[in-house]
Amino acid sequence: MFKFSLTTALLIILSIPAISADESNQPEAVRSLIDSLNQIQSEPEKKDSFLQELNRETEETLSQIEEVEKRIQEIQGRIAESREQQQALKDRMDALKVARELVGVRESDEADSGTELVGFNKQIRPILSDKCLACHGPDEKKRKAGLRLDEEESAKAEGRSGNRAIVPGDREASELWYRVSTHDEADRMPPSGQVKQLTQDEIELLGKWIDQGAKYQKHWAFVKPERPEVPKVANTAWPKNPIDSFVLSNLEKKGIDPSPEADKEILLRRVYLDLIGIPPTPTEIEAFLTDDSPNAYEKVVDELLASPHYGERWARHWLDAARYADSNGYSIDGPREIWKYRDWVIDAFNRDMPFDQFTIEQLAGDLLPNAGDSQKTATGFHRNTMINQEGGIDQEEFRIEAVLDRVNTTGTVFLGLTIGCVQCHEHKYDPIAHEEYYELFAFFNNDDEVNLDFPTDAQAKRIAEINGEIKPIKEEWDAYLKEAHDSHQIEWEKGITKEDVKTLFLDKQEAILKPREERSPEEQKIVDDYFKEKDEKSREFKKRIDELNSKKPDVVSTMVLRQRKEPRVTNVFIQGDFTRKGEAVQPGVLDVLNDMEPVEKPTRLDLAKWIVDPDNPLTARVTVNRFWQRFFGKGIVETENDFGSQGTPPTHPELLDWLAVEFIENGWSMKSIQRLIATSATYRQSSNTREELKEIDPKNELLARQNRIRLDAEVIRDSALAAAGVLNRKLKGPSVFPPLPDGVMDLGQKKRDWNADTGADRYRRGLYTFFWRATPHSFLMTFDAPNAMGTCTRRVRSNTPLQALTLLNDQAFVEMANSLGDRLTERVGGDAGDRINQAFEWCLCREPSEEETNAINQLLEKPAENDHEKWVRVARVMLNLDEFVTRE
Repeated sequence: MFKFSLTTALLIILSIPAISADESNQPEAVRSLIDSLNQIQSEPEKKDSFLQELNRETEETLSQIEEVEKRIQEIQGRIAESREQQQALKDRMDALKVARELVGVRESDEADSGTELVGFNKQIRPILSDKCLACHGPDEKKRKAGLRLDEEESAKAEGRSGNRAIVPGDREASELWYRVSTHDEADRMPPSGQVKQLTQDEIELLGKWIDQGAKYQKHWAFVKPERPEVPKVANTAWPKNPIDSFVLSNLEKKGIDPSPEADKEILLRRVYLDLIGIPPTPTEIEAFLTDDSPNAYEKVVDELLASPHYGERWARHWLDAARYADSNGYSIDGPREIWKYRDWVIDAFNRDMPFDQFTIEQLAGDLLPNAGDSQKTATGFHRNTMINQEGGIDQEEFRIEAVLDRVNTTGTVFLGLTIGCVQCHEHKYDPIAHEEYYELFAFFNNDDEVNLDFPTDAQAKRIAEINGEIKPIKEEWDAYLKEAHDSHQIEWEKGITKEDVKTLFLDKQEAILKPREERSPEEQKIVDDYFKEKDEKSREFKKRIDELNSKKPDVVSTMVLRQRKEPRVTNVFIQGDFTRKGEAVQPGVLDVLNDMEPVEKPTRLDLAKWIVDPDNPLTARVTVNRFWQRFFGKGIVETENDFGSQGTPPTHPELLDWLAVEFIENGWSMKSIQRLIATSATYRQSSNTREELKEIDPKNELLARQNRIRLDAEVIRDSALAAAGVLNRKLKGPSVFPPLPDGVMDLGQKKRDWNADTGADRYRRGLYTFFWRATPHSFLMTFDAPNAMGTCTRRVRSNTPLQALTLLNDQAFVEMANSLGDRLTERVGGDAGDRINQAFEWCLCREPSEEETNAINQLLEKPAENDHEKWVRVARVMLNLDEFVTRE
């Protein structure tokens, strides 16, 4: 019994080739069927057998169709599941968009091939910068073959040889690929003699990048930051603020959990040391441990930010950058008075002066409308340069050295750029021109270095009286010099010989020996000054004025900058040599960054406003990165003084930009951004190491825990003074002289006295210790304080035997151990357990473990002359513990 008519059967048979995997069989099957039907019509007796065979094949085909339908349903289910996964991936890509752009991969860069994309900023720029740009970068004088690989136009243009270094999409046609991959040493780049050679992985990465189109991006740090969206995270209970969402998002992608919050005692000590640089007292510890309110920790942070000691702690960081010292440097290293500037910095932090104002006042406070003493004092930032007092030096040479230092310091502190590299030539790695360096130089070349006095009323009255006596003498002297200039000075000049001026610098010799009619006004001034110095009557006038000045009372003063009435001409220095002057330049800024408001004659004030313009892509990033560095030991950008192409890329680029925009939009409030960091769950994590992170993240770049940080030298000393109960918490004022080992002050060219204070000043905070550049306090140097010869934006941290010996044997620490021993024997009950507990609370802000208590008891059992000596021994141990000098 047939189930289908012949027509139906024919249609089924015709459908079989449609599901066949081999589509080439379809025409042949159709032809075969037509042949069979034709044969049946001519031979009817074969019809029955044909239909039987047809029915069998039909049943078999229907079974196959059912099987295919099941497979289609399965495939449709997988397609639906894949679409859900596709949507999830699209959502993830949207969240990663900003980060992908920052590392050099944009939506428009994606290739259709599905291969892994090579990012220019993250992968290619570091290779070019490290291995290629020294010869093919911004420095025109060092550039080979006229090729710049840091500029897309040059890299893809036809070169002198007729070839193109980069042919997008075709590595084999690219000269760059040939040069880096060839085995011919004569053609291979970098040349075989160059230390830095490309690895095979780097070569292949360059090839992949070329094949993918060789797309360039502007260096991430030169692009104005925009606020990215705060990423969504699975563990919504952990973040305390947006900082944590950025950190946790990266951790979750790696399948890593953050560390638990640190114990309350450790967390309290940590935030006290970070925000005010002094450990908490037992009363403060008890108050925190017994406060069960949900915002107990936040209340502590707010109290510390409001503490006057906050300004002292954060002033120390800034004074490192400002290269603050109490002496002039160089071999003579005479003392200077500039502690008023230090006080200004402390006040600025305590008042939470907005960072843009903080910057403007230090760079150009004297140029502000109605500038007062405070704004003028702030310009001491750039008076912290060294001064050479040696006899016979060329004063102009060292004035220029100071101006160069101001340019370099401004570039490092505010912009995070290695501006100093451009003093002698074009920057080898960043798009900063040699000429631009001297355009910045011009802003600082028009200043006079003066002192600002702060006399009392009585002192001011006496000074006015003496100035009244000096005035007629000065007028008489000026009249004499004017008359002499037109009379006998002319004859005196004619009588000068080469022998007379042989000890002077060549430029002065040339000016003095040159005929008067051929001298420039500047050269004539050199001659006038020399006459003033040598003429007997002129020296008599000076002697009389000096005698009167010596009778003036000593008044507090500070070193400041003041703009000159007559500006100097600024020239490019050829190869950085101030005696080889190139073309004249006007004040200007870096083209690679934001534009400056157009003004006819730009001043330091215009420069300062340009630096803190919200359009400047660097200032806010650099500043919040340094804040982050203080709380975690290193910045989001580890090379905190180099945001250029040679610097390390940010570990959390979106977080860095979010913080930078938050900083600007929140009125540049330093306390607000620091509060945000200090109250984050990221900051509060335990610093305990975790086995699973040792291979995944050995440098803790993902921040799955806190970092242990060796304390700064001053904080170690302040903590010891606090534990000993002798810390003098007086704020501000002149520098002090704590004990210093014998012989230290004999190390400089000129021996200086160090008369250690005997009263309360002996126990002032380390911030106030008098700092000689040539012979700094030995304790500060032992624990890695900077030498103030130049700006320091991050201190090194060493671990040396000398540090342990200093904590045990330095006179100051022996005194502190004795004071701590006194506290333990005189102010604590006679029970050893109570004394041990108190020693741990004063020194480490926590209770001892049973093992630690047993160890101290064993120490107490050792022979001693008396009970006090035993506890002094304990005190010396406590002050020498690794935990004591470490912020957990």
